[in-house]
Amino acid sequence: MRDDAVLCAPTDRVVDVLETIQRTPYTFALVTDGGGMLLGRVRARRARDLDASVADVMELDPSTVRPHRSAGGLAEQLAERDLNWAIVTTPDGRLLGVAWREDLERAAT
Repeated sequence: MRDDAVLCAPTDRVVDVLETIQRTPYTFALVTDGGGMLLGRVRARRARDLDASVADVMELDPSTVRPHRSAGGLAEQLAERDLNWAIVTTPDGRLLGVAWREDLERAAT
């Protein structure tokens, strides 16, 4: 699991978040509150209103997985859905990181 995902707050401006996303391998930013709780996700390709706040464009309640999942099982599930990563949280919604499929596949072998 990686801890380098782009993070932002609901009050951040979309234009600033998109600039940050462009400097990373990610195509999204994760929206968290001050305590690390996952609130939503901003996908770069869907954020059109650059002057808006993140709260205005974020997707609420993105799909997440728990850290107890096996690397092989999660990699297989991501491959079946043609996804490259999964957002990992605790059961109460605290963000832990992002699991990349290629990392999971390496760990499973």
